[in-house]
Amino acid sequence: MVGDTPALLAILAHPDDETFRPGGTLALLARKGVKVHLLTATRGEAGSRGDPPQCEAKDLADVRERELRCACAALGLEPPRVRKYKDGHLQEADPSAVVADILAYMDEVRPQVVLTFGADGLSGHPDHIAIGRFTVQAYAANDHVAALYTLAVPRSLAEQLEMRQIHPVPDEMIALRVDVSLAWEVKRAAMACHATQRSATPLLNADDGRQRLFFGREFFVLAASRAPESDFMPDLLRDHRL
Repeated sequence: MVGDTPALLAILAHPDDETFRPGGTLALLARKGVKVHLLTATRGEAGSRGDPPQCEAKDLADVRERELRCACAALGLEPPRVRKYKDGHLQEADPSAVVADILAYMDEVRPQVVLTFGADGLSGHPDHIAIGRFTVQAYAANDHVAALYTLAVPRSLAEQLEMRQIHPVPDEMIALRVDVSLAWEVKRAAMACHATQRSATPLLNADDGRQRLFFGREFFVLAASRAPESDFMPDLLRDHRL
């Protein structure tokens, strides 16, 4: 493994992306000594303000950034690096500028593992698709990163929960299946930080069993690997794998 301390860099689009899907896994890795860094491309100003609204529209970016910092602290992550690309229009950003921005942060924190969205953006959100594409380009240009993982939901789970808004992947594509039971309470605390998004996340109002079925299990595709011996994910998560 490169360096003395393992490091992971999650490169995502909005405040809350770090919590609702991969938050438990990131918390488990942080507990095991991984430096978990986060680059969030937008401040989420185009998202929900809650129902009823919890702030004025003009204040939403500030509120969501505070929610993000609250969630990262709850999960035990490093303080997030937040950019101000326009929420909902990330695909219109200059690709060379965004990739250069990502590469500069990679050089700063020197992760062995990078995590982002896959080509379908998990939900089809154009910002998710864009940040995933930019991250793939940065990964290709930085030969120090050992592995690139993407967030995923297996088709079997999406069908079980009748989640039509999710773009699932075939079950056989899943490289890591993580039971986050030991981080369940901190993940719940992190989800609670994102109070403005509660009304936009129907599963948060489901019973505990249904919540655990979706939020309590996290799934990842190994999108690219160039140095398996430096990919700490399978080893550190061995005791939590489904």
